[in-house]
Formats: sequence, C-alpha cells, structure tokens
Amino acid sequence: MKYLFTLSLIFSCGLLHAATLPQAEPVPGGIAVVPLANNGDTAPDVHFNGHRVMVVKNAGQWVAVVGIPLASKPGGASLQVQSSGKAESRKTFTIHAKAYATQRITIKDKRKVDPNRLDMQRIRREHRVIHTALAGWHPHADVPLRFQLPVVGPVSSPFGLRRVFNGEPRKPHSGIDIAVPAGMQIHAAAAGRVAAVGNYFFDGNTVLIDHGQGLVTMYCHMEKILVKKGQRLSQGEVIGLVGQTGRATGPHVHWGVSLNDARVDPALFLTPDAIAKLEEK
Repeated sequence: MKYLFTLSLIFSCGLLHAATLPQAEPVPGGIAVVPLANNGDTAPDVHFNGHRVMVVKNAGQWVAVVGIPLASKPGGASLQVQSSGKAESRKTFTIHAKAYATQRITIKDKRKVDPNRLDMQRIRREHRVIHTALAGWHPHADVPLRFQLPVVGPVSSPFGLRRVFNGEPRKPHSGIDIAVPAGMQIHAAAAGRVAAVGNYFFDGNTVLIDHGQGLVTMYCHMEKILVKKGQRLSQGEVIGLVGQTGRATGPHVHWGVSLNDARVDPALFLTPDAIAKLEEK
C-alpha cells in the first residue's frame, strides 16, 4: 500500500502546479515541471537528452513537462531552450534519488526469458515499430494531461520495480500492471490517435495511443484489439479486451506512459479520484 499511499499524500498536500498538469516528481521515472523564461505567444523549443520536450502554458507562463528516464542518475540536469529570435539557452533542474523495490517472477515459458535466435529477430523488428511510436513528437496545442484508468482493479505490479525473471535480472517495470479478469473492456486513458497496434513477443496484443507533444500511452497483453492504427479516440473509448498474451502470468493490463521517449509513472497523470480507485494487490 505504500506506493498508493504516497501518491494520495502528494495530491492531498496540494503540491500540484495546476489542475491541468501532471504531478511533478523529478526522480528517475518521474516528471519535472520546469518554468521557462519566455512568456511570449510562441512556445520555445525545448530538448532533453536529445528528445524534444512538451511545452505548455500554465498561469500565463510557458513550462516544460519533462519525462525523466528510469536509468537517469540523481543530480543536476539541463534543458536546451530555443526561443524565437534568441540564442539557445539552458535551464537546469535537479533529479532526486528514488529507490524502487525488486520483484521476482517465475515464467513457465522459458523463451519469454531467454528468446532463441528467431525470437530475437522478431523482437528487433517489433522494437523498431514500438520505438517509432514512442519516440514520435507531434504538435498539439491542447494535450490531455489528466488521465482516467484504463481498467479499475488491484495493482499487481507498480511502476519501477527492478524485475528478476527466473533468477535473471531484466529491465525495470516501465508501467503499472492492473490485474482484472480476462475479457473486461480496456478504455483509452485520454483522447488521442492510435499510433500502432500489433501482437508483440513480450507485450502481446498491444495498442499505443499518441496524445501529442511526445506523450504516448501503451496498453499490453490484450485478448483482443478493437481499434485500428490512425483511428482517433475519445477519452474512455473502448480499445480492447483484457487478456494474458505475450509475457504474462495471468490476465491483466500493463499500462505504460512515455513522455519525450522516457517511460514514466502513469499514476502521475491520474486525478485524485482515479488514484482512489486503485488498490494494491
């Protein structure tokens, strides 16, 4: 319960920058909300780690909404800022340390832990498709920054866990797993455009939704996909059914959020009401 209690405490303490912004938590896997000096009509171009960053106006001031990769080291970080007619400048912020727990999982299908040569060829092809969708950046003046849950149920694996499959360390958990029965409807967390759909080796039947300015949500392990690439979606629209395809030990939704190609904690985009609906298993 510590994960969800901490999130609820952050919201209840009134630390949100504004009702339309995600929760600022400048840690690996978190979000930095950085005020910019330019207050003109045109948003400055901002980059972090070579990726373009979301810029929105908040209380009359431009702010950068920055996704911080899970692999980031604590300490000083800087944004490259280019305003119209001005020389490029830097804006600094601090990444704070955060410790994530370790989760050990036994996978019966050993190929899902140690893929063979043909599996690896497939995985590399799929990685290119997924990376293209996650790394995309499209202008959008009104990016949705408050999400609803794709399904309501217990959190079986929170974000950021250091994962060990069959005794072998693997990448940290880059989303939230919500354990619900197979066949339940999965809903779009926010309005957007379907950037990719596919059946992937690890992620199973998957939908990626582009919400604009480098913000992408990902929904994995579906039993059935009910949308097509390029389709425009409203918040709450049904996109598929819960399943356990890919590398999964039971029916659930793996829900991920990518911001400027950094995987960040989806809970930072949830409203307090949505947080209250989550239960830790």
